[in-house]
Amino acid sequence: MSEEAQLTALCERLGASAGQAQTMARQLMKRADQLADTRGITRVEAMAHLLELVTKGVRGETPAGFEGVDVRAAAPKPVDPSEREQTVLALPMQEKLRALFRDTFGREPEVIARAPGRIEFIGNHTDYNGGTVLGAAVDRGIWVAAAARTDNQRRLFSRIGGEIVTHSGELVPVTGSHNWVNYPLGVLHALTHFGLRVPEGFDYVAESDLPTGAGLSSSAAIELASALAFIRLTGQEVPRETLVKIGRYAENHFVGVPCGILDQGVSGFGQKDHLVFIDCRGPSFSTVPMPSGTHFWIFNTHTKHALVDGLYAARHRECMEAAKALGVELLADGTLAQLEAAKEALSDVAFRRARHVIEEIGRVDATREALRRSDLQAVGAALTASHRSSQHLFENSTPELDFLVDRLVETPDVLGARLTGGGFGGAVMAFTTEQFSSAAADTVAGKYRDAFGSAPDVLHMQTGPGADVVVG
Repeated sequence: MSEEAQLTALCERLGASAGQAQTMARQLMKRADQLADTRGITRVEAMAHLLELVTKGVRGETPAGFEGVDVRAAAPKPVDPSEREQTVLALPMQEKLRALFRDTFGREPEVIARAPGRIEFIGNHTDYNGGTVLGAAVDRGIWVAAAARTDNQRRLFSRIGGEIVTHSGELVPVTGSHNWVNYPLGVLHALTHFGLRVPEGFDYVAESDLPTGAGLSSSAAIELASALAFIRLTGQEVPRETLVKIGRYAENHFVGVPCGILDQGVSGFGQKDHLVFIDCRGPSFSTVPMPSGTHFWIFNTHTKHALVDGLYAARHRECMEAAKALGVELLADGTLAQLEAAKEALSDVAFRRARHVIEEIGRVDATREALRRSDLQAVGAALTASHRSSQHLFENSTPELDFLVDRLVETPDVLGARLTGGGFGGAVMAFTTEQFSSAAADTVAGKYRDAFGSAPDVLHMQTGPGADVVVG
């Protein structure tokens, strides 16, 4: 759809007639060009500013430069909030975030940062066990805008909470409906641990095009985007390795999830058309080219995916118990032979958890080698084997996830499928050839709906770049 057609549709949703909407769209494009030239800003920034004026105009105020178009006549009734929301959601993420920041705090942000969600390609629960993992940064994520304050108040807003949360004083975790702010507050806590300055006060908005609870690590994304924004607000720079460690420290010591470095590492070191390989003992980070003609499809079940409810922590304890029985610091140092020798000293649960981790580390390394030689069938087989191990040994799958994997692996052009993320609900990733289509995905989703009563969201994901500062 052309820019003029998109803008016309937006103006119609704001209440303009078809003829008025087209006139407004053309005026918008002309004025955006003029603003970009005269104010030295990008055309994207100019258009975002103009769209903000238009949405204000429908509330009774004719924007400057649109005197020839009666905006109030075009929308004689107050715009329904849901319609305005749809208009804002139609904007590109950076423009959408700017508009939300202005609506919330009445001024422009000083810094905008973004960090992607990630797909855990293979390496389920191997990271905190010192093993190896492969992941992919995706082309969706969390965006954060911030501007400094001088009164030591921290004002935070996101659509998740729906209202401004004001915080000052000691950094302690928040409970209740506003507990989403623990991610940016946890980052502030982590900055002090790494000897970095913390902004004394700020206005802060987080926005997302990443589905939550889908195993795509929105938590790591908001941590890294927040860290980048806070660090830039205070005029500091940090190496990328430090950035991901800040995110992990916030998650471990403030949010309370004993995760490894996978989520933050992939979000921080992601590259388009590449997977991120992490040796978590270092940690060390490198990239592996994605085979051409392959795709990710995510099937989000919307089933419970709450890592902080104790399930993740329980698996962590079971793995540490097994490592101690094997006489090693972390399970990455153990072997299957050692595990068998120590079987009598382990509970059945700890034995199965350890077997999953040790074999999963082997699958990661085998997958990396198969990718190097472009053996897609071997890659797909390793992915599906990873899920079966999560299903039967690590027991962090669910009937919904198992059903999707079963249906996907019997579908043509699916190379392999597995749960992605911490498990206990969430999403399944299908690794496919380019012949796998939306129609095939809809067929799988339909079978799921017939079995469980509601269809999963289907997302055709692409790889994307890692976390970065966008403005500021």
